This record gives sequence, structure tokens and C-alpha cells, in this order.
Amino acid sequence: MVTEFAARGWLRFGPDEALANWVRHALPAARKAAKDPRFSQWHECEGTWFVGLDALENDETGRIDGSGPLAGNAVNFLTEIYGPLSPLHRAQLSIVYPGYPRPRTGEGEGAFRYRQNRDAAHVDGLIPEGPLRQRRIGEPHMWILGIPLTEADANASPLVVWEGSHSIMRQGFERALVSVPKGKLGQADVTDAYQEARRYVFDHCRRITLPAQPGEAVLLHRHMLHGVAPWASDARADPDGRMIAYFRPQMKQVSDWLATDTEPTH
Repeated sequence: MVTEFAARGWLRFGPDEALANWVRHALPAARKAAKDPRFSQWHECEGTWFVGLDALENDETGRIDGSGPLAGNAVNFLTEIYGPLSPLHRAQLSIVYPGYPRPRTGEGEGAFRYRQNRDAAHVDGLIPEGPLRQRRIGEPHMWILGIPLTEADANASPLVVWEGSHSIMRQGFERALVSVPKGKLGQADVTDAYQEARRYVFDHCRRITLPAQPGEAVLLHRHMLHGVAPWASDARADPDGRMIAYFRPQMKQVSDWLATDTEPTH
């Protein structure tokens, strides 16, 4: 599996009873969070997307509302490659509803077309700043683990990836930052390198949708270009929407984020 992950940049796990048991405990908490006034700012795209950053109230082991620690085949794989998961952050709770996408607050026509036509494809951890929305590596995630909490059709705004893009994106960042001192990597502007690598990915990498159901999990490499597909007009899902909990623990150094990790060498 390590070789497969290194080549593709993604893996799907499950069905897994240990993870399904965790989902049974997490789902009521997720429903509560989606209605919590404290998180009202996370209702975006005219009510068709709940961004839900840090909205799931799990502890550092993943326990939530009487569950055990986060466990299962995906966790075992991550532990083998990266070491112990703890301490985990509070998971992002990404919920998509019928009608997605609609324009996000402050989103211009070009950005909305990109959301519609390119699934709002992005690499996690790149923080846009200033009027020109220049990108820097502000949140160097170690990996991205998505855990579906609800049943949903395959065309109900599934996760989208560009297979193999993690290698191309990392190499683009590495070239752009080759002369930047190690301590300043997180402040450097990587906008041009990011956009150039992204264009190459769109032309050369296969776009894949990755729908998943409760009990399954999807793991993405931290450099993977990914996004969310529009909700198809005939798609159906649980009344709670297409709901996924995402864990993305951060690394201490951007230099570690840039490392090849499990990526194949070229």
C-alpha cells in the first residue's frame, strides 16, 4: 500500500467496523455542530456548504461522545508511515448540500467559475493574503484523512483528486523555494509556482472522483491537488447532507512539509 500511495497520492480504506463505530458516535456531534450558532460563519456558498473548521469536538486521540480513540485500517497505515496520530486537532466538518456550488461570500465571477468548472481545486495549507491573494505555505499539514459520516450518492458532491498531482505540486514548490532560507519558507510567495504547477496538473493528470460511505476513509497526500465536485441534479444523500470529517494535523516545519516523504523519486 505504501508504494500505491506514493504513486497515486491517495488511498481508500474500508469498509472498516472500527471506523464505522467511531462514525456512529461522531454523527450526532456533527449534526449538533452544524446547527451551533458558534459556527454560523462557516455556512457558505449561500447555504450549500458548511466549511466547519475545528467544528467537531473530538479530543486529541479522536474520542468523541463516548467513542474510543480514532481507529481502523487507515489509522494503522498512518501510524506505520508517520508515527502516532496524537495529538489530533478538532476535525473539520465539511458538509455539502443540494445546489452546491453557489458563490462564496466575496467570491468574484472568475473564482466562482473556477469553483464550478475546476471543483475549486487547491492544495491544503496555502494561505491567500492581501488584495492579490498571494499564497504562502502557512499551514503545513502532514496528511489529509477524510471520514464520511453520512450516506450519499456517488455524484452528491464527491471529493475530487488529480491522480499523481502530489509529485508535480511538490516539485513546483521545491523549485520556487530552492534559494529561500529554511526559517523563511513559510513567508515566501509561492503563487506563481502554485498556479503553474496546477495548470500542468489539469493538462496531464487524471481527474478522479472519490465518493465514500460511512465505515470507509480516504487518505490524501498533503501535496495533492483536490476539490469538491458540483452536486448533480439527480443526486441524493441523507437529510444531513454529504458530510465528511477531515483530520489534517500540522507539521512544525515547512521544510518537513516539502520533503518527499512517501513520494516516489524521479
